[in-house]
Amino acid sequence: MKAIIPVAGTGTKLRPHSYTQPKALIPVANKTVLSIIIDQLKEAGIDEFIFIIGYLGDKIYHYVKDKHSDIVAHFVSQEDRKGVGHAISLARDLVKDDEILITLGDTICEYDINEVLRSSGSLIGVRKVDNPKDFGVAEIDDSGFIESVIEKPNIPKSNMAMVGIYKITETNILFECLEYNISGGLLTHGEFNITDAIDCMIEKGVKFRSFKVDNWFDAGNKDTLLKSNATLLRKSGIEGDASQYQNTVIIPPVSIGVGCSIENSIIGPNVTLGEYTKMTQSIVKNSIVGAYCTLYDIVLEDSLIGSDTSLKGEKRSLNIGDNTSIDLG
Repeated sequence: MKAIIPVAGTGTKLRPHSYTQPKALIPVANKTVLSIIIDQLKEAGIDEFIFIIGYLGDKIYHYVKDKHSDIVAHFVSQEDRKGVGHAISLARDLVKDDEILITLGDTICEYDINEVLRSSGSLIGVRKVDNPKDFGVAEIDDSGFIESVIEKPNIPKSNMAMVGIYKITETNILFECLEYNISGGLLTHGEFNITDAIDCMIEKGVKFRSFKVDNWFDAGNKDTLLKSNATLLRKSGIEGDASQYQNTVIIPPVSIGVGCSIENSIIGPNVTLGEYTKMTQSIVKNSIVGAYCTLYDIVLEDSLIGSDTSLKGEKRSLNIGDNTSIDLG
């Protein structure tokens, strides 16, 4: 079993952060989105990964090599970002006839991965949503088998969204369908989607069974990222130790990176503070603050702050990218 993780996207909804950092490397609950995904798959026994990189791909490459040197990692470059289906097609020579698990690099899901890997046949992760028009949607019969799939339908016939996890046994048929769609210019919403390839596979007789994920954490934009950070912090039980910081109150859950200097401040709840950040006379809650930041005399709430940022001033809700200096005084 090989894992394919597409991480070539530009992350337009996370700008300005995604100008300097791939969204898969945004910190969440003391890890990055990508590390959470890799660790989950490693614990299930997967040790060979194919990363489809593109925008800021060198950062993905160096991060994986540095933080996950124990896995077999292949890197395939998607020079022209034409969708997830196109990205997956580039891995054909590495996959050969092996079974694969595809998981999107900006989505964290909680599910019984061991049960998925043990199950025979091909499977797709799904979850009921309120706004199915924004997702790939699956129509599922009473036995749990998928009858059809469609990408972001104008009039959805189902509210079961595909969450971005696909276990595929018939990989030769997958790549045949991808090649057919790409060579024929079959675009949906301007991209070659994996949804269209799966629909092609179903028409060829491949049986896909659905499985429901317990939780689905989206890292696609600031609001969903902060919500995911809060939920994952609560589930992890991380509290933080105020005794090592001068005149500081910590309201859990809080994750504080190594080397941080904090004094005369209040942190929490639901805060991830990056490594080697300096915080003085400040209050931060419901926020993610990157590494090597300086916060002085400021109140932050519902904020996403990039690394190497200096902030001084008063209460704000901010969305600030890396390498920024702001004085709000």
